[in-house]
Amino acid sequence: MSKFWIILFHTYIQKLKTKSFVFTTIITALILIGITNINNIISFFEKDSKSVQVGIIDSTNELYNPFKEQVASFDSTFKLTEYEAETDAAKAAEKEEITGYLLMEKDSQGLPRGIYKARSLTDSDIINVLQNALQQTKVSIATAKMGLTSEQIEQLYAPVEFHQKALVKEAKTEEELDQARGLVYILLFIIYVNVIMYGSMIAMEVATEKSSRVMEILVSSVSPVTQMFAKILGVALLSLTQLSVILLVGYASFKQNLSEIRGFAGSMAVSEIPIGTIMYAVLFFILGYLLFATLAAFLGSLVSRTEDVQPMITPMTLLIVGAFLIAMFGLGKPEAAFIKITSFIPFFTPMIMFLRVGMLTVPPWEIILSILLLVGTIILLAIFGARVYKGGVLMYGQSSSLKDIKKALLLTKEK
Repeated sequence: MSKFWIILFHTYIQKLKTKSFVFTTIITALILIGITNINNIISFFEKDSKSVQVGIIDSTNELYNPFKEQVASFDSTFKLTEYEAETDAAKAAEKEEITGYLLMEKDSQGLPRGIYKARSLTDSDIINVLQNALQQTKVSIATAKMGLTSEQIEQLYAPVEFHQKALVKEAKTEEELDQARGLVYILLFIIYVNVIMYGSMIAMEVATEKSSRVMEILVSSVSPVTQMFAKILGVALLSLTQLSVILLVGYASFKQNLSEIRGFAGSMAVSEIPIGTIMYAVLFFILGYLLFATLAAFLGSLVSRTEDVQPMITPMTLLIVGAFLIAMFGLGKPEAAFIKITSFIPFFTPMIMFLRVGMLTVPPWEIILSILLLVGTIILLAIFGARVYKGGVLMYGQSSSLKDIKKALLLTKEK
């Protein structure tokens, strides 16, 4: 047992000291700090941003003032300058005194229309503001021609009252679903990234040792099965270390900027995370990691060169990507039959069942059944994977096909 712990902590310490691990942890933490301070960052750049200068040519001599009022209601940073001739506006645009200019005229029905000209049409925000302002100007002129009062216009364009209410008492409200959707999306992404990253790390670790012939020394002193599970748990400890650092930094930054985040994130309400959802996230993360880590370990034992690792674990990667894509679809339709069925397929369970328990009121027997199926698959995969690993670590030469599993099993029987 002492050899097991030696391999476990050796794997953990060696990976902990790598530049890639330190760099990834720091970059991820900085990204989280940036996200939680997004309002402050936006405000900082907006202070130094210049106002948008747009030229206006009103051939009707009637549209400029109402259009100017509409533009101000959409964006106060817009500064409009009226020109008598298009040639003057074009010269100003060439000198970059204005971003562009808008030609306004009336159509055959006496309603406004416009043509926007600029050196570049890549800034869609400017175009959208001008288009929306001109649309509102058109609406106000059209309604005035119909003889509608301002009160009637407000009633006409007032949003319709529409509420949602579930008939089942246990069903989540609209607000709770919005909160759950944002939270589940974040946690699904964490599960996806960590499972695929650390699963690949295990496969690469085994292949690296084989390529350096270290495996021959290890096999003579420690059983391959002990090596496999020591490496799996060592990398698991590494992933928990990285997650702990990232989450602590993110939580500290989140608490510091809570008021700004509430205004920016709106209905996500990350501060009101249900403890049950967190527990399910941890549970399915651990089970998902063990499932794919075991799979990655014995796939990695089949190759002798590190460049063969990615082709070998591609099927496993596609399974994880598939589960993530199904989960993304399920965010909009968590009650779909397709989502329910896939939540019981062990390779999809960590993401899909977590999606369901996070957004729906799932019967306890369904959760228990999915967990039992997942645990059973992990046990079977561990037994089978241990046998493949035991023979796979003794295989050398070019090997990048799943057919090599049979060779590894034959080597295991010969030992």
